[in-house]
Amino acid sequence: MAYHAKRTKGTAGQPLFLTFHGTGGTEDQFHGFAQQLRPSAHVTSPRGDVSEHGALRFFKRTGEGVYDMVDLAERTEAMAAFIAAEQAAVGAPRTVALGYSNGANILAAVALEHPGLVDDMVLLHPLIPWKPAPQPGLAGRRMLITAGERDPICPAPMTTAFAEYLQGQGADVTLHWHPGGHEIARSEIDAVAGFIGS
Repeated sequence: MAYHAKRTKGTAGQPLFLTFHGTGGTEDQFHGFAQQLRPSAHVTSPRGDVSEHGALRFFKRTGEGVYDMVDLAERTEAMAAFIAAEQAAVGAPRTVALGYSNGANILAAVALEHPGLVDDMVLLHPLIPWKPAPQPGLAGRRMLITAGERDPICPAPMTTAFAEYLQGQGADVTLHWHPGGHEIARSEIDAVAGFIGS
């Protein structure tokens, strides 16, 4: 599947940095942020190809927190193929990815099925409303999860459960909370900068 994407060419031998917008966002939502975090990286930001009443997403849902699992499975495979093609195109030795909300969910879904594709992941307010199968390939993957303690879209207990699942698979998980809701707080931006820079 060919996604419309924004690309900034980096320096040879530098990582590929992927960004995935939230519902209603575009490929511009985090592209510049990624460039600021890793100025020499190759940055690719795909645009979601599902329209929900005009709001762009990466997969369909039937309600808030209720995913179309068949569609998600198909689009997870399509995104994995897209990521692999981007890696081949730039020859990056490592891949870093950041996703927010719906973008975090497609990134997490790819990691659950193809754990070797992305090395370091930033998941801002992810919601995985099912119990994932064991995935030993996640061992050693670096992940930062950020969340709001009062997020009405991504309830805190579900965030905690997903983080515990990832830790149980051997992933290197850092969990950052802020006291608010689904918005991205300043402390999250600082946490992301620290994680990407480490």
